[in-house]
Amino acid sequence: MTASPPSGASSEPGPHASRTCYRHSDRETGVSCHRCGRPICPDCMVEASVGFHCPTCVSEGNRGVRRARTAFGGRPVAKPYVTWTILGLMVAGFIAQLGTSDPVGRAGSSPLVWEFAMLGFGHTEDGALLGVLGGDWYRLITAAFLHGSVFHLLFNGYAMYVLGTQLESWLGHGRFLALWVLGALAGSVLSVLAAPAQFSVGASGAIFALFGAVFVIGRRLRLDLRMVGVLLAVNLVLTFVVPQISWTAHIGGLVAGFLLGAVFAYLPGRSAGNTARTVTHVLLTVAFAALLVALVVTAPLIVLS
Repeated sequence: MTASPPSGASSEPGPHASRTCYRHSDRETGVSCHRCGRPICPDCMVEASVGFHCPTCVSEGNRGVRRARTAFGGRPVAKPYVTWTILGLMVAGFIAQLGTSDPVGRAGSSPLVWEFAMLGFGHTEDGALLGVLGGDWYRLITAAFLHGSVFHLLFNGYAMYVLGTQLESWLGHGRFLALWVLGALAGSVLSVLAAPAQFSVGASGAIFALFGAVFVIGRRLRLDLRMVGVLLAVNLVLTFVVPQISWTAHIGGLVAGFLLGAVFAYLPGRSAGNTARTVTHVLLTVAFAALLVALVVTAPLIVLS
């Protein structure tokens, strides 16, 4: 008595089962997807626990799989690419400074510094308005990629590497990038409002934002933050004791770090799903960015009145 073969697909080719791959019509194959029965060539075979699956079935199956998230809603980070990219831009900015500096090689003498450093407002010899209030809005962020000396770059770079890699693993790429950028902008905005004639460079605003966020998120995770607290306290003392340090950039960045760190760590609550958490974080981050924009737009009324 002869039995008919089962209707389900087989992963083993039969003697007369040669067909063409459903994705590559020029390739003959005797192997079929174990789930849907489509013929698949070797390039389209995805090994499964039983037989082979086609790319379409694998894709459909992945849609129902819930993607892993960190405790704060971000996707797990394999490598801190954002941290590395920002560090690369900081180094590239300093090398560009040296390439256009005076013969002695002083980075602060570079035309790039005079053109892209943070400056709320100033005047040229013929009375033209310079700085952010003169229309140079790019100074709000470009100053973060310039530094006054090798030591300045090394200090900010080391802090960026230590704090950035940890925060990026906690928050994911997107939230971490938003934290860094808004921290740098917050320091620049406070400089425009409180010390508009101050000329400054450096990523200190963003670095202090990372300090603030690490402190807040670390408390949420119940970590031992004594060392972070000591470093933060020492840097705050140096901010007001050492001359020629932009206290506005430090304080503005620190406030941004505290606020955004609290948003990412505590809102909208432990019981909220990933979608609600993401929407809340996006809306509040955008709201903070809008606040910074509003402060800069109204700055002429405050500073030049």
